[in-house]
Amino acid sequence: MSDLASVTAQRSTGTAVTGGPKTWFLGTGRRKEAVARVFLRPGSGKFTVNGRTVDKSDQVDVMVTAHGGGIGGQSGAVRMGLARALARFNPELRPALRKNGFLTRDSRMKERKKYGQKGARKRFQFTKR
Repeated sequence: MSDLASVTAQRSTGTAVTGGPKTWFLGTGRRKEAVARVFLRPGSGKFTVNGRTVDKSDQVDVMVTAHGGGIGGQSGAVRMGLARALARFNPELRPALRKNGFLTRDSRMKERKKYGQKGARKRFQFTKR
């Protein structure tokens, strides 16, 4: 977790965060109420999400901090952040990521509750008399 603290303390230059021997490539993903910051750099293949090791990846170290929303929203935010970081890491991947929809923000959000109703769409029970 100390790596993450040192990386987030560094000043971001928009596409890459410099600090130490290797450069981190940053990608931010959002889905519903969840936000994920994905840091990517060449390395041994460590993949950590919120301090927990998840899986091994190929030749890149990935560090993710996700907060807000639920499991589905966070996983969608991580997917988008990882795609954005990969596009900055290797610009040749951008057309393939765009074609498969990984760089497009999913704009669906929760619909607000309306006054005079029980929820966003559901209404109170109708009484005839």
